[in-house]
Amino acid sequence: MHSSGDAELIIADNASSDDSISFMKENYPGIRVILNGHNGGFSKGYNEALAQVKADYYILLNSDIEVTPGWIEPLISLMESDKSIAACQPKILSYHDRIMFEYAGGAGGFIDKYGYPFCRGRIFLTLEKDEGQYDDTQQIFWATGACMFVRADLYHQFGGLDNDFFAHMEEIDFCWRMKNAGYKIMYCPDSHVFHVGGGTLPKISWRKTYLNFRNNLILLYKNLPWHSILWVFIVRLFLDTLASLKFLFNGDFKDFVAVSRAYVSFYSSFTMLKIKRKKIPHREVDQIYGSSIVLEYYLRGKKKFSQLKAKRF
Repeated sequence: MHSSGDAELIIADNASSDDSISFMKENYPGIRVILNGHNGGFSKGYNEALAQVKADYYILLNSDIEVTPGWIEPLISLMESDKSIAACQPKILSYHDRIMFEYAGGAGGFIDKYGYPFCRGRIFLTLEKDEGQYDDTQQIFWATGACMFVRADLYHQFGGLDNDFFAHMEEIDFCWRMKNAGYKIMYCPDSHVFHVGGGTLPKISWRKTYLNFRNNLILLYKNLPWHSILWVFIVRLFLDTLASLKFLFNGDFKDFVAVSRAYVSFYSSFTMLKIKRKKIPHREVDQIYGSSIVLEYYLRGKKKFSQLKAKRF
């Protein structure tokens, strides 16, 4: 095992209904298993499990990740070198095509001014080949939840992942909250892992569409400075309307309805969200792309991170 000398391996089970737990007990009796009483999603599942784990660092690691020899030490060394680093991630490559970056993380996550996430090595559905172009240690905006290293004390200090996200974008919200408090999120190219991806929900799923749109609105409202909220939400309403109409014209009626449901859920949760927002020390943070990644990708043909203008970050 590539992790045994550096970390304790703990399996957090989110009330699975298959035979995975009996398989673990039979084949790996020495591995600690934490059984959550119900499936509270990616966010609550981690929060409930990590409340029972004492450590200096946590590694949030998806079950569909294949790790590599010596993958832990470079990331811990990076975090030890600077106490202002709250979290970091390794290079995330595709399990199925190992020379390609993987969708959920690539070489570090970023976000544009309107809340659209993307990565070095992946913009929307365009994946880049890993040719060493992102082999620099770099400050990023968000670290992937598929393989995130985070200081344990800060994880609990910031309340962990937001339970209400259930799944999708909860790691971006978590990283943004820590950045609002002045901490750094980093990418470490000296470590790499392989990710299968798409394990939480099917790639084509109205539920996934609903969570992506709803959680993105929550993410923006919680973390944006006041002076940015009105304009950003006006633009997002326009862009999300276009997206929903595209779903409708393509015959994806459930996805069309999912966008409307996302807005209804967001606005019906406003009282709770205002309470959450008050707890966050908002500030202007780095690594937000100062233009629209939608405009750059679809109208200007910028399919690679390296084609984006650095001055807009």
